[in-house]
Parts: sequence; structure tokens; C-alpha cells
Amino acid sequence: MHPRLWFSLLLPPLMLGLALLWFQMTQPLEWLGVSPPPLEELTVERTIIDDDGLALKVRAGGSEPMRIAQVQVDGAYWRFHQEPAGELSRGQAAWLQIPYPWVEDELHEVTLVTGTGVTFGHTIEVAEPTPQPSIEQLSGYGVLGLFVGVLPVALGMCLLPALQHAGARGFQFTLALTLGLLAFLLVDTLEAGLELAAEAASLFQGPALVWLTALVAFLALLGVGRRHGLPPEGRILAWYIALGIGLHNLGEGLAIGGAFAAGAGALGTFLVIGFTLHNLTEGVAIAAPLTRLSIPAWMWVGLVALAGLPAVLGTWLGAYAFAPHWSALFLGLGAGAILQVCVEVADYLRRTAVAEAMSPVSGISVLGVTAGVGIMYATALLVQV
Repeated sequence: MHPRLWFSLLLPPLMLGLALLWFQMTQPLEWLGVSPPPLEELTVERTIIDDDGLALKVRAGGSEPMRIAQVQVDGAYWRFHQEPAGELSRGQAAWLQIPYPWVEDELHEVTLVTGTGVTFGHTIEVAEPTPQPSIEQLSGYGVLGLFVGVLPVALGMCLLPALQHAGARGFQFTLALTLGLLAFLLVDTLEAGLELAAEAASLFQGPALVWLTALVAFLALLGVGRRHGLPPEGRILAWYIALGIGLHNLGEGLAIGGAFAAGAGALGTFLVIGFTLHNLTEGVAIAAPLTRLSIPAWMWVGLVALAGLPAVLGTWLGAYAFAPHWSALFLGLGAGAILQVCVEVADYLRRTAVAEAMSPVSGISVLGVTAGVGIMYATALLVQV
């Protein structure tokens, strides 16, 4: 590359950096008599409850370094130990160890007081011992992930032989049903991602993180899928659907594992059954592009694993290393992948309808999309975390 071209590329960011450095060093706002007060912000990212008391992972997000001076639990000041000690700069995280005699199944209110007197509250809705990593615990969360991820996808895929005997109208209905299922999953994934983004420290810009991650994932997958100029269909489309559902199930597993670890999954068996029923149609969505094809057994297993096993990984990460910004990031990826699949399924539905001399927007298509959304909505009523 010509040196002049390099110079033209590097000059704008270099000058911008110098301008920002000058602004920081000279503080021109002081010339106007303006002295903005330092902003303090503190976010509790994780709570661990054990025999030693309470442990909170906090992250500072203010404009200036801040110091945690006091801790209140249920209205009483309590001693605590901070690791690492000292002031917290913007973006820095620390653990607060509070030897408080918590009561199981009770609500506890924690208030963090900074050196300037600003308070930040954190509520422990239901005090439950945080699970400690062990073979038994890993196995239990693994079985939970299998139930909510792998089992329903496998059962849905078992409907493939029945779908393969459907005629042209049945095939169109199945594709439309898949589109409705995925459309609901897209909205559900975005909603869950934005909800978790609101719990993350503001410096991560959670909502923007979800939307931008979804956009990047959508464009990247769309570019890869159409790199040869042809839209994916058949087996390739099934793999893309499985990938999108797998990313969704990863985020779902993170939320489930975090909820159970925090004691919010007290509904236990009812919760697992609800998610299993809710995810049953995911296998149907994967099978839809395969209804006119025969697939080997290894591909059937691979599709089920790609769509379902991320739920197992999600429950493990959610139970032992939950962080709202990471969960929001993964759900953003899932939303982008599902959006790409929605576009491809809609295009595939249009092309197959034209090939069969049918209208892409026929009564059977509208019925299929409506049924897909309705089924997902009805089964979602069973899911309470």
C-alpha cells in the first residue's frame, strides 16, 4: 500500500486521539465554571450463598473511581471483606464476602454504601445455598439440560417420517408452521436478551450489545449461507435451523441454570416439563426442510445434538458462572441466527410454492404461520422461571 494512503487512513484516528487527550488534560469545562459531579454506579452481577455467608460480585460503572465504605443486610450494618481491596475504577469487578447468618427460603435486602454516601440496593428473593461444583451437581444440571434441550428436539425430529408422507399442501403447511415457530422464538430470544441486558452494568451498553450482536450474527450467517449465490435449502437449511435453535437453547440454558442456582427455579419438575413441551416443536422446525429427503442416521443425531446439547452447556455455565452481560451476548447471537433462518425459510417457502404453482401467501400458509405462533405461545404459558 502506498505510504500516502497509509497516512490518510491513520491521520483521522490519530488526530482524534490527540484531541481527546488534550480535552482530558486541559479540562476546558472548567473555563466555563462547570464542574460536573462524579457519577457512581455499582451493579451486582452474581450472588453466592454458602455456609460462610453471602458473597456478591460487584462491578463499578461510574465516571470516577469509587469506594465501598459500608454494607447493610436487612437494615443492619455488617462487616465485610473486599477482594481486591481499595477503590474500584470504571469497569473493575470485586467480590464482597459478608459473613451474614442468612435464613433459607427467606428474603434478604443488601444495601451497599459508597464513600460519598450513595447507596445501591440488591435483593435476594429466596435465599438458597448456591450449588458447589461436584460430579453429582454437574450430572443433575446435565440431566436438566438434556430434558429441556435434547429430549424435545429428538421427539420433534421423530415426526419426520410422518411429515415425509404429506403432499404439496402438507409440505407448505409444515414450512409455514416452521416459520411461525421461528418467528416466536425470535421475539422470545430478543425479549430475554434485553431483559438480561437491563441487569448488566451500564458500561456494557446491554441493549445495544444485544441488537448489534444480533445484526452481526444475522449478516455473517446470511453471507456464509449465500456465498455461492444460492439460498440454502434441504439438508443445509436444516443445519442452519439447528444452529439457530442451538444458540437459543444455550441462552435458555444460561437463564435456567442461573435461576435454579439462585433458588428461583423452585417449581422444579413443573418448570422442566414446561420447557420440554415448549421446545418440542423445535424438532419439527428442523425436520421441515427434510420432508422430501432421506437422511442418514448420523445426520439425524448430529442435528439433534447441534440444537439440543447447547442447553446442557448453558445450564452448567448458568449455575456456576452466570453473568448477565454474557447471557445477553449469547441471546443476541441466537436472535441473529434465528432471524437469518426466518429469512431463509420464508424464501424457501416462496420458491417451493411457486414450483408447485401455488400462492406463497395462501390460506394454508397463513394457517401454518398462525398455528406455529399459537403453539409456541400456548406452551410458553407453562414456563415460569
